[in-house]
Amino acid sequence: MSQHKTAAEGTPGNPLVRSLVPLIVDAGIPIASYYVLSDGFGLGTVAALGWSSVVPALRTVWGLVRSRAVNGLALLMLVVNVVGLATSVVAGDARLMMAKDSAVSSTIGIVILLSLRSRRPLMTAGLKPWVTKGSPAGNAAWDRLLASSERFRRAERRFSAIWGGALLTECVLKVVGAYTLPVHTMVWLGTVLTVVFILLAMVIAGGSCAEPMEKMVKAESERASGTASGAATGPAQDAKNAAYAAAGAPAAAVGSAE
Repeated sequence: MSQHKTAAEGTPGNPLVRSLVPLIVDAGIPIASYYVLSDGFGLGTVAALGWSSVVPALRTVWGLVRSRAVNGLALLMLVVNVVGLATSVVAGDARLMMAKDSAVSSTIGIVILLSLRSRRPLMTAGLKPWVTKGSPAGNAAWDRLLASSERFRRAERRFSAIWGGALLTECVLKVVGAYTLPVHTMVWLGTVLTVVFILLAMVIAGGSCAEPMEKMVKAESERASGTASGAATGPAQDAKNAAYAAAGAPAAAVGSAE
């Protein structure tokens, strides 16, 4: 049993998967369930938002009971759904109904931007496993760089800033479009805007933040590995040199003898 568990934990992909599970459960499932319930099963907006709030609500309560800590992402999704429910209740026309859909993007975008003032920006939860590949060496290198490198910390904050800015911009454009363009146009254009801004955020944040951070983590891991290797072989080599010297052999001969 213990051997099987060790092998499973040593699988390269497992740490990454474990790191992404909170994102999938706290954000992915609520968003996906809303669209499945509303578009797939024909539920009303209020009912779809209500049912999709169940998972983040349970996750928030479970976090408080188990560790007496607030699950930030689950709480965020719960707040977003509550905002959506509130706007749905007061929505009386098609344009307002379309505009309220941007409440999800705007709320998440604002919270992401506000998290830049904290020690751990909100998007770091999804960024770290991709940069470190979930490896212990990568995670250790991340922690060292976060503590010592201002360039690394700026890239971490910039990653969240790009995502927050993209979501907020998408929200503004969808609200403007809801009240200036024909309703039948915004029905499909709203989805297009969401996809476009998510792709833009992925490309811009990935190229300007995630990739440089990944290179820094790799270089730091290799540096630490080289230092550890040198520290391990240094004393052993010194002992060999001392043994050769005691036997009357010159130290320089040690390298050629090996």
